[in-house]
Amino acid sequence: MALAHPRKTHYPEALEGHAPFQVLRTLAGIGGHEVYVVGGYVRDFLLGAAGTDIDVVVVGSGTALARAFADAVGSREVAVYENFGTALVKTGGYHVEFVGARKESYRANSRKPIVEDGTLYDDQLRRDLTINALSLALHPDRWGELVDPFDGLGDLERGIIRTPRDPDLTFSDDPLRMLRAVRFATRLGFALPPELLAAIRRNRERIAIVSIERVTEEFNKLLAAAQPGQGFIHLFDTGLLALTFPEFVALHGVERVGRRAHKDNFYHTLQVVDNLCRLSDDLWLRWAAMLHDIAKPETKRFDPKVGWTFHGHEELGARRVPRIFQRLKLPQNEKMRYVQKLVRLHLRPIALVDEGVSDSAIRRLIVDAGEDLDDLMKLCRADITTRNPAKMERYLANFDAVEARIAEVTERDNLRNWQPPVTGELIMATFGLKPGKAVGEIKNAVREAILEGDIPNDYDAAVAYMHTVAQRVLAEEA
Repeated sequence: MALAHPRKTHYPEALEGHAPFQVLRTLAGIGGHEVYVVGGYVRDFLLGAAGTDIDVVVVGSGTALARAFADAVGSREVAVYENFGTALVKTGGYHVEFVGARKESYRANSRKPIVEDGTLYDDQLRRDLTINALSLALHPDRWGELVDPFDGLGDLERGIIRTPRDPDLTFSDDPLRMLRAVRFATRLGFALPPELLAAIRRNRERIAIVSIERVTEEFNKLLAAAQPGQGFIHLFDTGLLALTFPEFVALHGVERVGRRAHKDNFYHTLQVVDNLCRLSDDLWLRWAAMLHDIAKPETKRFDPKVGWTFHGHEELGARRVPRIFQRLKLPQNEKMRYVQKLVRLHLRPIALVDEGVSDSAIRRLIVDAGEDLDDLMKLCRADITTRNPAKMERYLANFDAVEARIAEVTERDNLRNWQPPVTGELIMATFGLKPGKAVGEIKNAVREAILEGDIPNDYDAAVAYMHTVAQRVLAEEA
């Protein structure tokens, strides 16, 4: 990723056309404040993608300037945190966060800093990365001046990740910065120098003082990258992944019996994730790709006739999803159930390659996947990772044929987002029944008849069949 703007000492164009900066310039001039925009906004502007999240550092009281700014722009969306010396003001689509310049020191057992008032340099020194310490002056006498004591601009040009201080100090003070360094390298396509990777390795055990919520937040941001795979490889190589996501590290390794070996499911999974990221930016679909083979270590067996097998890994993997989500503090809701469903079903589409597969098998997949069918097919396509060009061409052709057949059956039988025409409520109302075994048997029999193709997928046929089945079921119960 190259710089979008030539190297200069001043960048007033980064501030022009943005109302918050003009207001801050005026306020700084009136009050004689030293005010700077620092961090992500400056970094992303220099890379050609400035956003609307603005971090403002004030040499003095950040909260006082925040209140003056909110009054000047007429914003009522103001949150002031006096204990932390920070404030957030929302205005015109911008999120402007204020903080007083400060210096920090840390205790060995906590990543919560001891904070003192400081200079801009002190504030830049406490930042995680040189590229996140870049600042532009907002006060009138230095408007747009770049303040870059650690050569963050040079690091942007070179495409490398460095820390303002000795990386051992940076990472030991706040171990979350190790994950952030990997995440920014992955997002920007930057290199992690050997000395920085070595510092992460030396300090990896410090990650124990970081809450699992913050670790998972970094995983989610890493998964949002265009190609997250290399980031997870960095985490693996430095030992951080074993301490934060051991279930995933268990996929690593290859076993051989004679000349027969299975693929390394760790690297295979990361290739699946990268493939999937070319097809979708949905975070939870990307988590499904991360976890689709998570139970392979427990289900691995060697069969002398067929080689290595992983029978049942999809079902066991689906059962493990809630436990992993709970440990990582991921949501225990429909997002988890969505991932669980895709893990459970991820082998089903490719099993339909055989031309002898019945329409009923196709119908069952369509119904079981429901509204997530398209996402399931993306996951299954991403799961094709062979390096053999001839095999890849054959596998993709087979998959294209499966997709075409699914589309044909879906259209013909009107199965998209299918719901059974006969409900338990209808059965109970028709036959005067209470909830119980008989209602379930009747409902399931109608469903099976439709999926097997014994009756058409329409209301009248389903109701007629319901009466036929009910006569038998109720007679057996009498």
